[in-house]
Amino acid sequence: MVKKIQKTASAKAASPASLLDSQLAQSVKESAQQIWLAGMGAFAKAHEGRAKVFEALIKEGATLQRKTQSAAEEKIGEVTGRMSAMAGDVTAKAGQHWDKLESIFEQRTAKAMNKLGVPTAKDVDALIKRVDQLAAAVARLSKSAPPKASAKSAAKVAAKAPARTTAKKTVKRAASRKTAA
Repeated sequence: MVKKIQKTASAKAASPASLLDSQLAQSVKESAQQIWLAGMGAFAKAHEGRAKVFEALIKEGATLQRKTQSAAEEKIGEVTGRMSAMAGDVTAKAGQHWDKLESIFEQRTAKAMNKLGVPTAKDVDALIKRVDQLAAAVARLSKSAPPKASAKSAAKVAAKAPARTTAKKTVKRAASRKTAA
């Protein structure tokens, strides 16, 4: 079959119509060759351009990353501010509740100590004032009394002096307990 085609082609080559056909075929062949080369050139350009496109995409990606990172940092800053404000509010409320709890504790402790008969700071202060008044009165009486006082009144004064000292010690102990509590 190939030999038949070759004979036909060689027979046509001799005629003027076949000469025109062969020029046309040659022209088509050259055009196809040029189209093929143009395609190969475009492929080569695309291959070279691929690196440029890749670099451009990297630059765009870096820009986008910076923008999103700054937006994320801004949001984090806002959230941090809100959380700090909320923490401040919670701290203030907790402080108020702590003060309230402390006041309730002090009231209940004072009530329990009163039931046990432990004197309050006011009681101790009043007792100290009373002892000071009595001491002053004793001093006045001792100055106004005749130098020869009876043994009986001297014994009373001596008995009161240790009692006064004991009362002061009791008052001091109660005051130190109060400050310790």
